[in-house]
Amino acid sequence: MNIIDQLRHGLTTASPEESRAVAEAFARALPPDTTLALHGNLGVGKTTFVQGLARGFGIQETVTSPTFTIYNVHRGPERTLIHLDAYRLENARQIEDLLLEDFLVTPWCLAVEWPEKIAGALAPDTLHLELGIAGEARHTIRLRTSTDAT
Repeated sequence: MNIIDQLRHGLTTASPEESRAVAEAFARALPPDTTLALHGNLGVGKTTFVQGLARGFGIQETVTSPTFTIYNVHRGPERTLIHLDAYRLENARQIEDLLLEDFLVTPWCLAVEWPEKIAGALAPDTLHLELGIAGEARHTIRLRTSTDAT
């Protein structure tokens, strides 16, 4: 079973490194120009997942949460990763003011934390990942399509 099918069924990881490895494999399977919506409460591993995506795209620089900068741009040899934290945004209209389209030069991946804050600005083909905590340092990751999103 490939990584996309595994994520559709849902995976449980036992460590941050294992979550990064899942994200790294997922990054390698993603088509160019993909938007990912990362759903989950504080502390479920959204930034950890993005760190794995970066590694999968060949990005060597340190990836941290863009909570205060709103977004960070990481350029790799394979594609550009734009890491957006929408927590401090109040509505989807504020996305236009960020000038993100200037960085969405193919091939790119836009990873959005707290996507529910800007749901109206997300593309219909956005891939949604549900991240959760299963206890004992275990985390869950499940992929759903926009049609599955609620």
